[in-house]
Amino acid sequence: MTQHAAGNIIGNRYTIHGQIGEGGMQYVYKAHDQLLDRFVALKTPKNSSATKRFKRSAIVAAKVNHHNVAKTLDYVREGDNRYLIEELIEGKDLQEALLVKSKFLDPYLAARVFNQLAKGLAAAHHAGVIHRDLKPSNVMVSGEYSLTSLKITDFGIAKMAGEELTDAAMGGPSTISMSQTAVGALPYMAPEAIETPHEVGPPADVWSIGAMYYQLITGLLPFGNGLKAVQKILNVDIEPAPNFLLRNPQFSPLAKELLSIALSCLKKSPNERPTADELVSKCCQLCYAVAPRHEGTINNFLHNSWGFISQEDGNVFFHKESVYGPNSIKKGASVNFSKYDGGGAFRAHPVLIYDDEKE
Repeated sequence: MTQHAAGNIIGNRYTIHGQIGEGGMQYVYKAHDQLLDRFVALKTPKNSSATKRFKRSAIVAAKVNHHNVAKTLDYVREGDNRYLIEELIEGKDLQEALLVKSKFLDPYLAARVFNQLAKGLAAAHHAGVIHRDLKPSNVMVSGEYSLTSLKITDFGIAKMAGEELTDAAMGGPSTISMSQTAVGALPYMAPEAIETPHEVGPPADVWSIGAMYYQLITGLLPFGNGLKAVQKILNVDIEPAPNFLLRNPQFSPLAKELLSIALSCLKKSPNERPTADELVSKCCQLCYAVAPRHEGTINNFLHNSWGFISQEDGNVFFHKESVYGPNSIKKGASVNFSKYDGGGAFRAHPVLIYDDEKE
């Protein structure tokens, strides 16, 4: 398919401002809707085989309406080209927004992500829509660590991706070693999506969510990545979670619940996994804080017990028991934290030390 330059007008309505993304199946542009005076995401397939399925995919995506799912707004056919118009989300995908500075999240933030992912997935399943390609690059986050919004995207594109994944799993022209879409999806792919791809149902999405959950709290993919993950997904149990997950009594009760939810989604048998509705129910019972997040630098750490964090509004006190994870507490470390009125001075809790400061 032809890529578009800034200034091109699609459907006598959408003015291209520039390309903002590219996936295995599509190009993504930021465009201005002249009729409603708003910016939108305009997506177009990369190849002609995908074009044939694009309208059907748009219809599938439009069935889902929930604040944790990116809205499908329009579909345009212009000559041989097809375009899906979607809500524009000003943010980054889940990997880029939350898993670059630290490979894992503290339990408070992870619980918020768990909850919103479950709600978006349940809304899709209520509409009879299976995503089939759930992974961090198909989840958009605004506000980064403050998480002002989280939306699952590409339900329509995932319908086409699912067909490519099926083709790859069955040894068709898009073999699994050649398919960019398949390789990217492998760490989050359910056993049945590999063994019997034509029979994939809602439990496969629950598995994919569970793989993301596990990654968010441990910093690890449950079965690794690349082609080696296939054999592990089919035959190997997940190794025990890292010790830091349950080591700190300030966080261990919530972390234990999060781990339990993640593991329940990763049962080999689809019938043993929770439904999306059951997942929402479990996540809604979690107790966690939602205070905004800040970034700062540890400017001292005294008596191996407490210290202060420098940030835009002055120093914030913290105690080592409020620090989550295995990274060293040391002067100069960059951190992410929430803060609360401590009766004379702000106190930080939780505190997450970024990975680039790890010794």
